[in-house]
Amino acid sequence: MKVLQPAGWKPPRGYVNGVSVQGRQIYVAGQIGWNAACEFESEDLVAQVRQALLNVRAVLAEGGATPEHIVRMTWYLTDKREYLARAREIGAAYRETIGSYAVAMTAVQVTALMEDRAVVEIEVTAVVP
Repeated sequence: MKVLQPAGWKPPRGYVNGVSVQGRQIYVAGQIGWNAACEFESEDLVAQVRQALLNVRAVLAEGGATPEHIVRMTWYLTDKREYLARAREIGAAYRETIGSYAVAMTAVQVTALMEDRAVVEIEVTAVVP
């Protein structure tokens, strides 16, 4: 994977502007913070982020991929302010479950998610060389 960072641009924090890869592509549908039984164990944003990322890892494993193969993530959040206020905790949960890989990432605030108790949904594209 090659990180794409235009000359003269200030490096972003927590993600990269772009990546270039070759290989077999895996698309992970939006994962929310419920467990394998489709039950929420917490209403807390950080706990749901951790669980959603664990769910991403499980789907990747089914495709023969690991978190290091992730090249793009899109996060849908119901509360931008809480996301920003808890960025350090979210970053810790990310590093704990995914690692510190360079990923092109987008985060978007939405008014609601399809599951009423969900506060975050994360979709992923991975490429296995």
